[in-house]
Amino acid sequence: MINALGLLKRRRFLPLFTTQFLGAFNDNLFKTSMVLFATYEIFADETQESFFNALTAALFILPFFVLSALSGQLADSSDKARIIRLVKTVEIAIMAVGGAGLMLARTGAVTLPLVLMLTAVTGLGIHSTFFGPIKYAILPQHLDEEDVLGGTGLVEAGTYLSILLGTILAGFVYRSPVLVTVLTLAVALLGWLTARAVPPAPRLGPKLVLDYNPVRASWRLIAETMHIPRLFLAICAISFFWTIGSVLIIVFPPLVKNVLTADASVASLVLAVFSIGVAIGSVVINLMLRGQISARFSPASVIAMGLTVLAFWWVVGLWTPAPEGQLFDMAGFIRQPHAVLVLLALLGVAIFGGMFVVPLYAFLTTTVTKDHTARTVAANNVVNAGAMTFGSIAVAGITALGVTPSELLLVVVGMCVVSAMIAQRLHRACD
Repeated sequence: MINALGLLKRRRFLPLFTTQFLGAFNDNLFKTSMVLFATYEIFADETQESFFNALTAALFILPFFVLSALSGQLADSSDKARIIRLVKTVEIAIMAVGGAGLMLARTGAVTLPLVLMLTAVTGLGIHSTFFGPIKYAILPQHLDEEDVLGGTGLVEAGTYLSILLGTILAGFVYRSPVLVTVLTLAVALLGWLTARAVPPAPRLGPKLVLDYNPVRASWRLIAETMHIPRLFLAICAISFFWTIGSVLIIVFPPLVKNVLTADASVASLVLAVFSIGVAIGSVVINLMLRGQISARFSPASVIAMGLTVLAFWWVVGLWTPAPEGQLFDMAGFIRQPHAVLVLLALLGVAIFGGMFVVPLYAFLTTTVTKDHTARTVAANNVVNAGAMTFGSIAVAGITALGVTPSELLLVVVGMCVVSAMIAQRLHRACD
């Protein structure tokens, strides 16, 4: 196995990596800017903020649930590189709609801007639904088998580093809708250019007859995939992981504002630390496994993730809020006695999360033949989307009943235990 970073020198990997990097960066630059703008400029109520964040997450996830079956069929029956170029063209239009919503919101209007912004978020969900299966399914087609885990780890690390950069930048520019619009359109155009350099990845198996009925196609796709024990367990474990992630992402902005009493720059810092941690975990697990696709470290990783979530909850409970009517800026936040502990606990959550999930994605793309990889990833996306949508709706309902963001962290701890149990069964079944 070559050093995983050496894959970045390969034309069969670098354009895909760059295109994915730019897409994830742009998604998060827009979504984070929108959420921060709504949290700090539009809403002034913790319940409304949590509900809006949950609605945003649900609308982004919903297309995965409805359209993943179709996206998997298209990817396995067409040239994957061609689909990538088409998807990146649509991204330009999505960013134009989202930018218009942000600029209208700055004028003081509320309803139409929110509709446009949420429409763009839904569009980004559709964009990711069609790109998601390809970014993993194309790896076994372009890389040697012993490099698939390394390539998967780099894609995950690159994704979260791009989330980091998009999140950090959003914290500085979200108050300027014009600047956000210009940046997101420019990045979308750059992604369109890099997508044109992705080498062809033509259909390998027989051409499929596409099923456009989302319910029937999704059911058939899941049934054809989930009967394989290791795929069933891997998909269940990944679904729990992303449900945990969706809860955390929903919780972070209102928790930062209302519990840590900090401004948007600190909300960006918290999300950035989370992204750095997942990237680190993605690289660390590849080094530990030495390219071998195995779940042997996954149970311990997710248990450690749960313990660090518990530590994060405990440290947040010790926090001394800012004086009434004030919010800590980043410098003021860092000066607080427990700030370092908060960030270290959060970093631990993310590192162990990255270590948990990367090998599971490698299972998806190496368990089946290459002409079924996109549909396998798509089946995973359908199940993930269902779990994450349920999680987002549950968070919206629970917060409406008065449960605080801090208390939701304890729910996450329990979910980590369930994930560990599933991962242990996968380890026993496969290793």
